[in-house]
Amino acid sequence: MISYIRGNLAAMEKDKVLVDVHGVGYGIFMPERSMGLLPQIGSEVKLHTYLNVREDVMQLFGFLTRDDLAIFKLLIGVSGIGPKGGLGILSQLSADDLRFAVLSGDVKAISATPGIGKKTAEKLIIELKDKLDLDDMLHPADEGVSAAAVDPGATSVQAEAVQALVALGYGSTESLKAVKKVKLDDDATVEEVLKAALKNF
Repeated sequence: MISYIRGNLAAMEKDKVLVDVHGVGYGIFMPERSMGLLPQIGSEVKLHTYLNVREDVMQLFGFLTRDDLAIFKLLIGVSGIGPKGGLGILSQLSADDLRFAVLSGDVKAISATPGIGKKTAEKLIIELKDKLDLDDMLHPADEGVSAAAVDPGATSVQAEAVQALVALGYGSTESLKAVKKVKLDDDATVEEVLKAALKNF
């Protein structure tokens, strides 16, 4: 299994990049939104990869973060969604946006992806709802000790504040960023976090 590839970005196509690793060129499929964040041609890149093996083909799929890769693996575990379908969804939605869509049951946001119909989106929500957690966005695993380890109530307060902002009509990603900027006191309430987060818009 190829966990990641580090090398020089040699070329970019519509849905694929070519990474040169000591003279060997790896063609790696990527979400379009991630490709837009890549450095210029010739720069070094590191992509977390998934190797898809079928009888007639071997394909590498690459992601900028381990979180994106983890979400991709969950997506292709849903019946009816293959690697290209999973890539399409992550081209349309970020990992955090997908979490919000699943947890809020937003069929419309998911089915806006080309090739993903309403029934497939509904199935995806049902199968992933118990596997995704809003707290993962507030405290990513690779950011060190989470606030929950210090203050067990902090995570739920932040999560409720994010959900409240979304309910008020703010975008999911913007709401998350606004709440993450708030410095929490030990006894902060949802209302206090909400008021502070609104100042960050």
